[in-house]
Amino acid sequence: MASTDNSTLDPRAFRDAVGCFATGVMVMTCKGGAEGLIGVTMNSFSSVSLDPPLVSFCIAESLTEFETLLETEHFALNMLREDQQELSNQFAKTGPGKWKGVSYREASNAAPIIEPNHGVLLCTKHAQYECGDHYIVVARVNELVNGGDEPPLIFYRGKYRQLS
Repeated sequence: MASTDNSTLDPRAFRDAVGCFATGVMVMTCKGGAEGLIGVTMNSFSSVSLDPPLVSFCIAESLTEFETLLETEHFALNMLREDQQELSNQFAKTGPGKWKGVSYREASNAAPIIEPNHGVLLCTKHAQYECGDHYIVVARVNELVNGGDEPPLIFYRGKYRQLS
Protein backbone atom coordinates (compact mmCIF):
# COMPACT_ATOMS: atom_id res chain seq x y z
CA MET A 1 0.00 0.00 0.00
CA ALA A 2 1.39 3.41 -0.92
CA SER A 3 1.81 5.96 1.85
CA THR A 4 1.31 9.69 1.59
CA ASP A 5 2.67 12.66 3.49
CA ASN A 6 -0.08 13.46 5.99
CA SER A 7 1.37 16.89 6.81
CA THR A 8 -0.42 18.29 3.75
CA LEU A 9 -3.75 16.60 4.41
CA ASP A 10 -6.52 19.20 4.55
CA PRO A 11 -8.30 18.88 7.94
CA ARG A 12 -11.73 19.70 6.44
CA ALA A 13 -11.28 17.13 3.67
CA PHE A 14 -10.27 14.53 6.27
CA ARG A 15 -13.30 15.33 8.44
CA ASP A 16 -15.59 15.06 5.41
CA ALA A 17 -14.03 11.73 4.41
CA VAL A 18 -14.43 10.08 7.83
CA GLY A 19 -17.92 11.60 8.07
CA CYS A 20 -18.95 9.22 5.28
CA PHE A 21 -18.99 6.45 7.89
CA ALA A 22 -22.39 6.41 9.61
CA THR A 23 -22.26 6.21 13.41
CA GLY A 24 -24.64 5.96 16.30
CA VAL A 25 -24.77 8.80 18.81
CA MET A 26 -24.39 8.41 22.56
CA VAL A 27 -23.87 10.48 25.67
CA MET A 28 -21.19 9.40 28.13
CA THR A 29 -22.33 10.23 31.66
CA CYS A 30 -20.65 10.09 35.05
CA LYS A 31 -20.41 11.90 38.36
CA GLY A 32 -17.53 14.33 38.63
CA GLY A 33 -17.00 15.21 42.29
CA ALA A 34 -17.32 18.98 42.67
CA GLU A 35 -18.58 19.26 39.09
CA GLY A 36 -21.63 17.10 39.81
CA LEU A 37 -23.21 15.37 36.84
CA ILE A 38 -21.20 15.22 33.62
CA GLY A 39 -22.42 14.33 30.16
CA VAL A 40 -20.71 14.54 26.77
CA THR A 41 -22.07 13.64 23.32
CA MET A 42 -19.88 11.31 21.28
CA ASN A 43 -20.04 9.22 18.15
CA SER A 44 -16.50 7.81 18.07
CA PHE A 45 -17.49 4.42 19.49
CA SER A 46 -16.57 0.84 18.63
CA SER A 47 -16.82 -2.63 20.10
CA VAL A 48 -13.37 -4.07 20.78
CA SER A 49 -13.71 -7.53 22.31
CA LEU A 50 -16.40 -10.05 23.23
CA ASP A 51 -14.29 -11.86 25.84
CA PRO A 52 -13.86 -9.80 27.92
CA PRO A 53 -16.62 -7.40 26.77
CA LEU A 54 -14.71 -4.24 25.79
CA VAL A 55 -15.66 -1.09 23.87
CA SER A 56 -13.72 2.03 22.93
CA PHE A 57 -14.46 5.70 22.36
CA CYS A 58 -12.50 8.93 22.03
CA ILE A 59 -12.39 12.01 24.26
CA ALA A 60 -11.14 15.33 22.85
CA GLU A 61 -8.54 17.22 24.88
CA SER A 62 -10.48 20.41 24.10
CA LEU A 63 -13.47 19.36 26.24
CA THR A 64 -14.08 21.39 29.39
CA GLU A 65 -14.68 18.12 31.25
CA PHE A 66 -11.59 16.43 29.76
CA GLU A 67 -9.62 15.88 33.00
CA THR A 68 -12.64 14.58 34.91
CA LEU A 69 -13.60 12.24 32.07
CA LEU A 70 -10.11 10.74 32.04
CA GLU A 71 -10.07 10.32 35.82
CA THR A 72 -13.48 8.67 36.17
CA GLU A 73 -13.53 4.91 36.59
CA HIS A 74 -17.28 4.22 36.30
CA PHE A 75 -19.63 5.65 33.70
CA ALA A 76 -22.61 5.02 31.44
CA LEU A 77 -22.72 5.09 27.66
CA ASN A 78 -26.28 6.16 26.85
CA MET A 79 -27.23 5.28 23.26
CA LEU A 80 -29.65 7.90 21.96
CA ARG A 81 -32.95 7.35 20.20
CA GLU A 82 -33.85 8.83 16.84
CA ASP A 83 -36.09 11.43 18.54
CA GLN A 84 -33.26 12.73 20.78
CA GLN A 85 -31.43 15.10 18.43
CA GLU A 86 -32.00 18.05 20.79
CA LEU A 87 -30.54 16.05 23.67
CA SER A 88 -27.49 15.19 21.57
CA ASN A 89 -26.99 18.89 20.76
CA GLN A 90 -27.50 19.87 24.41
CA PHE A 91 -24.72 17.57 25.63
CA ALA A 92 -22.43 18.55 22.72
CA LYS A 93 -22.23 22.14 24.04
CA THR A 94 -19.79 23.37 26.64
CA GLY A 95 -20.67 25.11 29.87
CA PRO A 96 -23.37 24.75 32.51
CA GLY A 97 -26.96 23.79 31.91
CA LYS A 98 -26.41 20.51 30.05
CA TRP A 99 -28.67 18.63 32.46
CA LYS A 100 -31.52 21.17 32.46
CA GLY A 101 -34.77 19.34 31.75
CA VAL A 102 -33.06 15.93 31.38
CA SER A 103 -34.69 12.94 33.05
CA TYR A 104 -32.24 10.43 34.53
CA ARG A 105 -31.82 7.84 37.22
CA GLU A 106 -28.76 6.56 39.03
CA ALA A 107 -27.29 3.29 37.74
CA SER A 108 -25.83 0.50 39.85
CA ASN A 109 -22.37 2.03 39.23
CA ALA A 110 -23.68 5.52 40.32
CA ALA A 111 -23.52 6.95 36.79
CA PRO A 112 -26.59 8.79 35.49
CA ILE A 113 -28.77 6.86 33.02
CA ILE A 114 -30.60 9.22 30.68
CA GLU A 115 -34.28 8.35 30.28
CA PRO A 116 -35.57 7.49 27.83
CA ASN A 117 -32.70 5.91 25.86
CA HIS A 118 -32.06 3.38 23.11
CA GLY A 119 -29.88 1.33 25.45
CA VAL A 120 -27.10 1.84 27.99
CA LEU A 121 -23.73 0.21 28.61
CA LEU A 122 -22.53 0.51 32.22
CA CYS A 123 -18.76 0.49 32.14
CA THR A 124 -15.51 0.53 34.07
CA LYS A 125 -12.39 2.02 32.53
CA HIS A 126 -9.98 -0.66 31.31
CA ALA A 127 -7.24 1.46 29.63
CA GLN A 128 -6.60 4.80 27.95
CA TYR A 129 -4.18 5.93 25.27
CA GLU A 130 -3.08 9.38 24.18
CA CYS A 131 -3.54 9.77 20.40
CA GLY A 132 -3.16 13.17 18.73
CA ASP A 133 -5.66 15.67 20.13
CA HIS A 134 -7.81 12.91 21.68
CA TYR A 135 -7.51 10.05 24.15
CA ILE A 136 -8.81 6.61 23.27
CA VAL A 137 -10.60 5.06 26.23
CA VAL A 138 -11.15 1.30 26.38
CA ALA A 139 -13.91 0.27 28.78
CA ARG A 140 -15.16 -3.00 30.16
CA VAL A 141 -18.92 -3.38 29.87
CA ASN A 142 -20.27 -4.67 33.20
CA GLU A 143 -24.01 -4.36 32.65
CA LEU A 144 -26.49 -3.80 29.82
CA VAL A 145 -29.65 -1.71 30.19
CA ASN A 146 -32.27 -2.26 27.48
CA GLY A 147 -33.88 1.01 26.45
CA GLY A 148 -36.48 -0.23 24.01
CA ASP A 149 -37.07 -0.82 20.33
CA GLU A 150 -37.13 2.76 19.03
CA PRO A 151 -34.75 3.47 16.14
CA PRO A 152 -31.29 4.82 17.08
CA LEU A 153 -29.99 8.33 16.45
CA ILE A 154 -27.53 8.19 13.53
CA PHE A 155 -24.95 10.73 12.37
CA TYR A 156 -23.72 10.72 8.76
CA ARG A 157 -21.94 13.38 6.68
CA GLY A 158 -22.34 16.03 9.36
CA LYS A 159 -26.09 15.53 9.84
CA TYR A 160 -28.49 13.44 11.85
CA ARG A 161 -30.10 10.72 9.75
CA GLN A 162 -32.85 8.15 10.06
CA LEU A 163 -32.87 4.47 9.23
CA SER A 164 -34.96 3.92 6.11
